[in-house]
Amino acid sequence: MNFEWTKEQKIVKEMVRDFARREIEPNAERWDKDSIFPEKVFKKMGELGLLGLPFPEEYGGVGGDTVTYAIAVEEIGRACGGTGLSYAAAVSLGASPLFYFGTEQQKQEYLVPLARGESLGSFGLTEPNAGSDAGGTKTTAMLDGEYYVINGEKCWITNAGYAKCVIVTAKTGMDDRGKNIISAFIVPTGTEGFQIRCNYEKMGVRASNTCELVLENVKVPKENILGDPTKGFKQFLYTLDGGRISIGALGIGIAQAAFDKALAYAKERKQFGKTISNFQAIQFKLADMAMEIELARNMVLKAAWLKDQKKPFSKEAAFAKLFASETATRVCNHSLQIHGGYGYMKEYGVERMLRDAKLLEIGEGTSEIQRLVIARQLGC
Repeated sequence: MNFEWTKEQKIVKEMVRDFARREIEPNAERWDKDSIFPEKVFKKMGELGLLGLPFPEEYGGVGGDTVTYAIAVEEIGRACGGTGLSYAAAVSLGASPLFYFGTEQQKQEYLVPLARGESLGSFGLTEPNAGSDAGGTKTTAMLDGEYYVINGEKCWITNAGYAKCVIVTAKTGMDDRGKNIISAFIVPTGTEGFQIRCNYEKMGVRASNTCELVLENVKVPKENILGDPTKGFKQFLYTLDGGRISIGALGIGIAQAAFDKALAYAKERKQFGKTISNFQAIQFKLADMAMEIELARNMVLKAAWLKDQKKPFSKEAAFAKLFASETATRVCNHSLQIHGGYGYMKEYGVERMLRDAKLLEIGEGTSEIQRLVIARQLGC
């Protein structure tokens, strides 16, 4: 096994890290405080090719692989969790389904602008009463001549306020077993009856745009259906598997930032005549933090590598998302504890990281759902 990154991957890591330090990190506290979405930064990310990183050049991308993309997510998340979340959602959830399942015409019309950074991708799956139970989707799409008429609500949808189209899942009928047939539709945001409200007051990832979608008799051409109309459920499960890799990478980025702060602080803070990094209790915390971050990173990269090799990766993606997200919360909590009272203050940034990290145990499938996915992969 070769754990060495390629020359291209190393270049991307350095480029993204430099960009994040210059354009994102200095503003993260202000964006969090005022709940500001950094639209200008995303335009710059588009110019750098980051929004098209894992897509082929013929679709506006740069031809990178999933490992390279995971590296980029980690570095952006290391600078700002909210920005990292919107980046991950734009690529993994908003653009990837178009690449995986779209027709050539759909890719040219919708994927190319996303990969070039001309708009942000958004994926409307979660509903007020259908989160973990995605099969319980209530939104409906009824075929009426040459159009589908969509009615329903979606909640906690990332990037919708800055998207030109949203991929929306909807129930289109029942199968022979009496289960919902879920299909996915490309819905332009300017369509009549399509309302987007971005009024959430969130605990964390406040630099990320999060919206409610209301669809009232929204008509879209029947050619806007994405992929096989009868396999929408399997399609978005595959999409979520890929998204879990990026959420794992985001968790590593947040955890690494919190660890870096804790290590630096421990080497500076003096108590009882010496720096607290000399105390075994602090050393053990730092050792555990560093170990878990590295283990999580290896799991994320393994899942990304499996995906790139076109091998099964559902179980490994669940491993990566579960372990990395819970690691992020633990590491941020330890970092805050090492900082003591200072960690509880906003100016040190650690409490923001802890708030950001907690979302990762909920979004893209809760920790409980990840354990269920893993158990089923084990044949339980």
